[in-house]
Amino acid sequence: MSKSLLFIPDISGFTKFVQTTEVEHSQHVIAELLEVLINANTQELELAEIEGDALFFYKEGELTSQERLLAQIETMFTAFYGHLKLLEKNRICPCYACATAHNLQLKIVAHSGDIKFLQVQGNRKPFGTQVIEAHRLLKNSIDSENYTLISKDLASDLELPLYYQSKVFRFKEGKDIYDGRELKYIYSLIDSEKLNLNSFTQAKKVEFAVAPKITLEKRFPIAAKSLLEYITNYHYRHHWVKGVDKFEYNENEVTRLGTEHVCVINGKQLNFVTVTKDSEPGQLVYGELTSDVPLVNQVYQFYIITPITTTECNLRLEIYWQSNSIPKKIFSYLVLGKTLKRNGTKALEGLLLFVRQKR
Repeated sequence: MSKSLLFIPDISGFTKFVQTTEVEHSQHVIAELLEVLINANTQELELAEIEGDALFFYKEGELTSQERLLAQIETMFTAFYGHLKLLEKNRICPCYACATAHNLQLKIVAHSGDIKFLQVQGNRKPFGTQVIEAHRLLKNSIDSENYTLISKDLASDLELPLYYQSKVFRFKEGKDIYDGRELKYIYSLIDSEKLNLNSFTQAKKVEFAVAPKITLEKRFPIAAKSLLEYITNYHYRHHWVKGVDKFEYNENEVTRLGTEHVCVINGKQLNFVTVTKDSEPGQLVYGELTSDVPLVNQVYQFYIITPITTTECNLRLEIYWQSNSIPKKIFSYLVLGKTLKRNGTKALEGLLLFVRQKR
């Protein structure tokens, strides 16, 4: 029987991250990272299972070449740290989960051997001695949480030199004892600075030379960070924004700069993207931009939250729009302004009622 490849990317620091941070946002961050790793699968590996903070891949009856294995490992590290960089640069949420996500790390274990399969509810799940070994190799004596480990068996199968070196990899030998049996491996710490990460620019920050066309304010009996969560988490939108058929968004994503969502009103879609603007120290800002309002070019609305006490805050809604032609300016003056002010007033009243109900 031909040997199979076993491949396990594991997010380091998951347990501490989830237990000591805001649970919902930490779960979203982990879900995003797991999805990023799955999408970085360039070698057509089969996903056997999502194991909390890890992915269990395999390639049945086939071992890839050493070049392709190392390329796959580098691709996953690049995708992982690239996404963490994106989260760090474009976050708007001040919660501990979002603020510390960039501290997460990745380790990847690769092993080889003969595997068998169990049928579980129609799904084939690998099992056997080598499957157990691959998972146990995640618990090793390497003094780092950011590395790749390749078992000595797999390195031998691929004729991978034990001290292979490149720009990204510098392998060393290691070994540990599991259930009285010694397992040898080679490992390389990964320096994210040596990965070819995408150069993410800061998502759109807008500036206005004029005052907002509409300003609405209301005081809320809730902490500023909690109010920001109710505004930016689209799961809550239908509770306080009425007249919308549905909201479409990625449920496994924490809202950040550049995040998109869709409001469907009377069957028509309004596409929004998250933006920001400068604010006073201590204020929290969430902004939305749409170019889908008829007869105007762009509409911006900003929710600016100012803490008053630990349990109270002030919310100011600022609305701007841009019209580049005389007919559009006339329309916005006669119709759009009244409509946006009425809808904004209802939204703030609905949000205040929702907050009181949640309390």
